Amino acid sequence: MKKSQTRRAKARAPFIHLDQSKRDRMEILLREKERQKNIAGVLKVDPSTISRERNNRKRKNGYYDADTAQAKADAKRSRASYRGKKVEKNEKLKEYIIENLKARRSPDEISGRMKQEKKPFYAGKDAIYDWLRSAYGQRYCRYLCTKRYRKRKQKKKTKREMIPNRISLKQRPKRGEHAEGDLFVSPSKLGTPASGALVVVPSAKFLAGEMIPNRKPHTMTEAMRDILAPLSVDDMTLDNGIENKGHEVWGISAYFADPHAPWQKPHVENNIGLVRRWFIPKGTDLRNISNEMYQEILHILNGKWRKSLGYRSAYEVALERGIIQEIPKIAKKYYR
Repeated sequence: MKKSQTRRAKARAPFIHLDQSKRDRMEILLREKERQKNIAGVLKVDPSTISRERNNRKRKNGYYDADTAQAKADAKRSRASYRGKKVEKNEKLKEYIIENLKARRSPDEISGRMKQEKKPFYAGKDAIYDWLRSAYGQRYCRYLCTKRYRKRKQKKKTKREMIPNRISLKQRPKRGEHAEGDLFVSPSKLGTPASGALVVVPSAKFLAGEMIPNRKPHTMTEAMRDILAPLSVDDMTLDNGIENKGHEVWGISAYFADPHAPWQKPHVENNIGLVRRWFIPKGTDLRNISNEMYQEILHILNGKWRKSLGYRSAYEVALERGIIQEIPKIAKKYYR
């Protein structure tokens, strides 16, 4: 085997930082004109460490001084980067982020609003997540919707049923103020039909809904009439659940996605996920969630600053587009 191949095959020695005592010994050995290899053997480091130390931290006159070298090393280390440094080093930025995390704002919202309001400080969402996942910001992860500082994989299982007198989504007009509707349900093992009805208006990311005691068609009809009454929308996109059987008497045109195709109504699916992550985790018995509590949840989400809305809230955009005429009374404390 050639020498070059031998060097490549040899495992690289771990890098060791020199401390003050080793620098003192190195200074003495250099003054005695010891060879670099011998100095490395005494200090138990790689010879290249001695070479770098002498060349990078020598004085202007060319001599190596242990105190000067230690001061240079300390200065360099103080400027070194570490996870979450951008947020941790800026007190005003950190206070702003913590305040908004406690107000149930996501890092993406906080970052976007910071830029829109032209704050004297700024951190991107990635920088905020880096800080949250560091030792400095980890305790604030409990204010995230996931309450975790690592991503968690979720398995989604959907079951769709065909219903009669359905009109395909392909026949829906392209123009108009569309809405999407769906249910999220209690775990089947609990044996309860209690569910949450949710309607989303995609153009404004506006959410409206109601808790229902069961998934019977007449119960769904009554709930949808209440939900849609204050909204100005042209049609609804639904799945093929049998609870939507009475759609013809809802007072609005309804169009149906293909069986087992939840991606054809992505906005309501995504926002059900948002409700689940922030407030009502999977496995929750929905009999324990009152309609008043559900309305507060929806109003909090409608007040969130959305990136897709230019970091405005759903309330702001829905008012602007005429989808709603006024802010509900219960939402006043969340809307500003």
